[in-house]
Amino acid sequence: MNYIKNPAKIEEKSFEIIQQIIDDIRPDYTFQNKLEEAIIKRAIHTTADFDYLDSLVFQQDAISKIIHCLQNKGTIFTDTNMALSGINKRLLDELGCKYHCYVSDSETIEIAKQHGITRSMAGIKLASLKDGPKLFVLGNAPTAVYKIIEMAESGQLQPDAVIAVPVGFVGAAECKEEILATDIPAIVARGRKGGSNLAAAIVNAILITM
Repeated sequence: MNYIKNPAKIEEKSFEIIQQIIDDIRPDYTFQNKLEEAIIKRAIHTTADFDYLDSLVFQQDAISKIIHCLQNKGTIFTDTNMALSGINKRLLDELGCKYHCYVSDSETIEIAKQHGITRSMAGIKLASLKDGPKLFVLGNAPTAVYKIIEMAESGQLQPDAVIAVPVGFVGAAECKEEILATDIPAIVARGRKGGSNLAAAIVNAILITM
């Protein structure tokens, strides 16, 4: 059998194919800038879903705010350990960034029980107590997106940026429209599609390209 074995060559070929398909199905499609192109193409690379050409939305200069957070030793908070595991830790460590997922912490579990909320919501409450720039990377929990909006509107939290790409059928599409109605810097995948893998891919695209 003759097939590509080199990981770098596989990725290079994948992105060549992605561009060829875009040229075929959307010949007039243009990317706004280099970073949006990197994010959208890596989203497609991760999911094999070309809907992200249209469904990924960038608001309130979100990419620049994310870069500022990363370059100023901010903290990434994810809603799942899966999203956290997919982010390039070597590049984050080189930048001096911190990263956490509180969803399984004992304190998170206790807060969730006491207040009758999801662990993802409790994790947002814990994250709000931390100092420094904050980037929220959410691929699974609509309730976490709603909690960020609530706390931002009440002045309890000032997120530097949010990657809001929860997947699912209960609240996933709705929470994304809610955050798009705010002035919170955000990258949003409209509709039901998304996921932890997509959330991590967006962060990695920025880390690799910035």
